[in-house]
Amino acid sequence: MSIDWTALGQVAAVSIGVTVAVVVVFALGVLGLARYEGARSVPEGGTSAAGVAQAGMCFLACAGVVAYGIYLIVPQFH
Repeated sequence: MSIDWTALGQVAAVSIGVTVAVVVVFALGVLGLARYEGARSVPEGGTSAAGVAQAGMCFLACAGVVAYGIYLIVPQFH
């Protein structure tokens, strides 16, 4: 049995990179929700549509990455 170390290293590097990217995007989504909640709690009654849009886009991107991962893992989807 032989191991292709180059391929194993590429898989590990891509996995770590995508994991970090998804965590950062999710954190940006939480930041968008916090900005929206912060704007709502202001006594003047202001709201931040940009915060909601940011959160929605970030969470949608995270869901897309998860759906693509499930697609790659489940053989019935191919």
